[in-house]
Amino acid sequence: MKFKTTLTVAFAAAIAIPAQAETLDVASTFPKNLPFLGEGAEVLAKKIETATGGDVKLEVHGAGDLVPALEVLNQVSTGAIPAGWDYVGYWGGTIPVASLAGSMPFGPGPDLFVGWMWEGGGMEIVQKAYDELNVKMLPCHVTAAEPGGWFNTEINSVEDLQGLNMRISGMGGQVLNKLGASTQLIPGGELYVALERGRIDATEFSLPVVDKAIGFAEIAKYYYFPGWHQPASWNSLMVNMDVWNGFDQETRDQIMVACEATVQWSLAAAPEPQGAIIEEFREQGVETKRFPDEVLHALREASVEVLEEQAAEDEIFAEAYQSIQDYLAKAEIWTSLQEIPDASE
Repeated sequence: MKFKTTLTVAFAAAIAIPAQAETLDVASTFPKNLPFLGEGAEVLAKKIETATGGDVKLEVHGAGDLVPALEVLNQVSTGAIPAGWDYVGYWGGTIPVASLAGSMPFGPGPDLFVGWMWEGGGMEIVQKAYDELNVKMLPCHVTAAEPGGWFNTEINSVEDLQGLNMRISGMGGQVLNKLGASTQLIPGGELYVALERGRIDATEFSLPVVDKAIGFAEIAKYYYFPGWHQPASWNSLMVNMDVWNGFDQETRDQIMVACEATVQWSLAAAPEPQGAIIEEFREQGVETKRFPDEVLHALREASVEVLEEQAAEDEIFAEAYQSIQDYLAKAEIWTSLQEIPDASE
């Protein structure tokens, strides 16, 4: 009788012990707490913890803390780390469609890019490429149109791009290469020194609030617009597929809800701060300039060439490119009818 009572008490105690929360180490491609970009991972972590009732937590590590910034995809793929936070376009050399899903030169702005990714079939198309690497890609953060970049020389003609040494990510680099520039990809944490020491002549990175944190206004003369290379861009949470499949369906659904809520945060957080920061840059002596129309026309033509070449080389890229074009064509019927002229027109 005493033995039975002991078993009963032990069993009751066992079922009363709450399951331990699962904490995923997340290697970021951005410095920890970098405004907006790094911050987005922290926002997502809070939302996932809330959505799952504390069952899943993210421990976000800054670029280089666990693995080098540009090794995050590979390490998540092998399972060396369970998850990563990235700019999707970083992986175009490994996953061609990632360069398009990261940002499309002269492509959709943030509202339409979100529409295509979440409701237009984009997420499903892109995931097919990540499946081959055993990675679940969750598009959880969209960045609004970025500036065209920081330059220490004026761009007055297409000829001024020839020989320019510029840091640029995504497909923008391939486009500039067609016009004679020399481009390279450098992680954000290394950009200040690269520009300051003349290793590069120009760089783009992100929104003004992010660029301010890095300090580009201290070392560059010109801030060019528009951000033709990234009218909108995606950051994602990458999860090793074995880890992802280890969650039950309810938990996966909760994480997706948190992911979508973080997209909403990124859309809402971006617009308001940028204007005041641009004014700060001007007060520091930075000239804000627009690329001449001649240059933008040449960049657009080169962009089409690059997009079509990539589509010819990769089946999933081609599917995604056609899907975006179809989505934009349908949306244009609506958006064109809603256009309101400026007060000056």
